[in-house]
Amino acid sequence: MNDSTATALRELLLQALPLTADSDTDGVDRNTLFTPTGHRRALEPDVTVVKGARGVGKTHWFKSLRDDQLREVAADEYQLPRLRSIEPLTGFGSALRPDEYPTKRTLSSFIREGVEPVDIWTAVTLNALGVASVQSLPTWRERLTWLQQNPEQVERELSRADEDAGRRGVTKLVMFDALDRLHTDRRLADRLSSGILEFALELRLSTRNIRAKVFIRHDMLDSAPLNFPDASKLTANTADLTWTNADLYGLLFQHIGNSDMSIAGWFREQTGSWQDRGDRRLPPRDLVGDRDAQSSAFILLAGQYMGTNHRKGHTYTWLPNHLADGNGQTSPRSFLVALSAAAEETARTHAGHHVPLHWDAIRRGVQRASSVRVDQVNEDIPWVSTAIRPLADSQVPIEQPDVIDKWRAADLTEMLAAHVDSSDDEAEDVEMPRAGPVNPSDYPKLIEELIALGVMTRRANGKLDLPDVYRIAFNIGRKGGVPRVKH
Repeated sequence: MNDSTATALRELLLQALPLTADSDTDGVDRNTLFTPTGHRRALEPDVTVVKGARGVGKTHWFKSLRDDQLREVAADEYQLPRLRSIEPLTGFGSALRPDEYPTKRTLSSFIREGVEPVDIWTAVTLNALGVASVQSLPTWRERLTWLQQNPEQVERELSRADEDAGRRGVTKLVMFDALDRLHTDRRLADRLSSGILEFALELRLSTRNIRAKVFIRHDMLDSAPLNFPDASKLTANTADLTWTNADLYGLLFQHIGNSDMSIAGWFREQTGSWQDRGDRRLPPRDLVGDRDAQSSAFILLAGQYMGTNHRKGHTYTWLPNHLADGNGQTSPRSFLVALSAAAEETARTHAGHHVPLHWDAIRRGVQRASSVRVDQVNEDIPWVSTAIRPLADSQVPIEQPDVIDKWRAADLTEMLAAHVDSSDDEAEDVEMPRAGPVNPSDYPKLIEELIALGVMTRRANGKLDLPDVYRIAFNIGRKGGVPRVKH
């Protein structure tokens, strides 16, 4: 590869990869929509709960199912013809749409007044279904009042909507996303989430043609109080959004192969027979699922080794392995962030390198992805950061008693008290995010919670470790590992 080709491919990476790590600000592009085999079940209309960590595609599929063109792509590539007969409705999402669902402030006032969460989501769904008695009312408070005063009419309207959908051969799909935005107080967000799940189950059990699909993080599903009849039936009707290494590279190639830059054509020529679907190009099958073919294609972008020889590792396996959490999962968002940062760093400090990505820049990309991931943890599960910070400047692997000693020295139990939910249902400070561990004062059990979340791992010899995607930004060292982020 000559220098001009390497430079052009580097520019291709910079142009083709997403600029942000925030799915809420990015649209879903038809050309770059990627359909991992393992996500097929999540799109089935009868699958009620779609769970996954931050950055694995929940909002991506929420937006795709709402869009006619994107839904057609998914129906075609997943061979799911039923997606073509879906009428998508929105129950909740990250966008501010007060005509479609109540805002965070409105939800807060309803919960304070003792409104049952399931009633809120019933009113939202009746509004989405176009029930005139509900839509004609100007405020959500009036809609809830109507619902509470007309219980028989509520059932009749749901039955009518169900029958109408059956006559027309469609499935009305009410979708809920961004449940962490329901309330800033995690305790109340959990109650609202529980109401969504209860209502979703009611629809599944009582109607044939109205379904709900709830996109939810694992930790929120685990903490939502599912104290309603038949809640266990939700567990059997759940799909998990996971990504294999082959999926991650397939996503990368889908992005760069669909760029309008001329060098993208060169890349396609080098990597097999791509299919043209109008303005959408599909990579060959082996470029989506074959390790050897993917490795050869990635060598064009990053070379073969993470250094001058094999002793530093192979680029193809090194990158996802250093971005995986303790459960072996790498989020596509972390993967693309790392590659985008690596392209920027190579252009800045290794512009003459013979391939688009320099190995040191790839390490810098992992540092960047780690910082982003830890920022996300701070937002999603703030107690995790509180628990890990006392371990800063340590080296892993580390003995469990050493971890516990550091926590005792920092009085971690007291530090975690700020995250433990209050039992006062009328707490005034609803702007304070509260999400605590189950066992804040039992340090061995706390370690097991962190392991379950994928933040820690336990080695065969009993020592504790942190995956690089967390370790680096938390300023914890490992001999011979990727350097920590310098602040």
